[in-house]
Amino acid sequence: MPRFSANVSTLFPELEMPARILRAAECGFDAIELQFPYDQDPLALRAALDRTGLPLVLMNLPAGDLLRGGQGLAGIPGREAAFAEALEQARYHAEILRPRAMNLLAGRAAAAQDPAPCLALLREQLLRAAEFTETAGIRLLIEAVNTIDLPGFLVADTRTAIGLIEQLPQIDLRLQYDCYHMALMEGDPLQRLPQIIDRIGHIQFSDVPGRTEPGLGRLDFEAIFDLVDTLDYAGWVGAEYFPTIRTEQTLGWLQARR
Repeated sequence: MPRFSANVSTLFPELEMPARILRAAECGFDAIELQFPYDQDPLALRAALDRTGLPLVLMNLPAGDLLRGGQGLAGIPGREAAFAEALEQARYHAEILRPRAMNLLAGRAAAAQDPAPCLALLREQLLRAAEFTETAGIRLLIEAVNTIDLPGFLVADTRTAIGLIEQLPQIDLRLQYDCYHMALMEGDPLQRLPQIIDRIGHIQFSDVPGRTEPGLGRLDFEAIFDLVDTLDYAGWVGAEYFPTIRTEQTLGWLQARR
């Protein structure tokens, strides 16, 4: 059975963040993940994790204004100093929260911007990020994100992400595969997952369209979870969706796997 983690940045939105961690444990999740915990008190989050005994298996490095319509930080010429500051912020929070993996989100190229120098800078910045993640025993991830939601995103498909991984053999860099993003860019995850499972360090899911809970869109999650069970994959499968009703009422998929 896949090992399921709860992304408490999207689940249980009516609760404060430490309470979301506690509620996820009560609902039967085996681990916790966070998107950007940098507006939270890391000591309060650490205390909640300690109360549950659940590991924090994933968090993102800071991405600047990426999700507010901006270009973000990684791979964006002219924002190198801001990226360096973000690394220090990530290092501080990671020392307290002790995530098992951290995801570096690339930025978004401007409409007329040549992506080649952006990707060259991104490779350099992945190397810099690995300097602290590997010392801390944290796995570094790179995620492919769809260009419908984020036009211009530098790493828009698994081919590009795996290309970066292959260009940086000196570091332990893996792919964060998000079923929602890649269903929009590459089609059915049932076809792509077996082809690249050896490159994947973390899987996330939400339904298409809408990024909602399973059962509202076109993805067959029962088949996806069954497939993951058959593959040589020892990582986590993260529920990163935006529930349309109370989160507890959307967890039939989890209860069916217990």
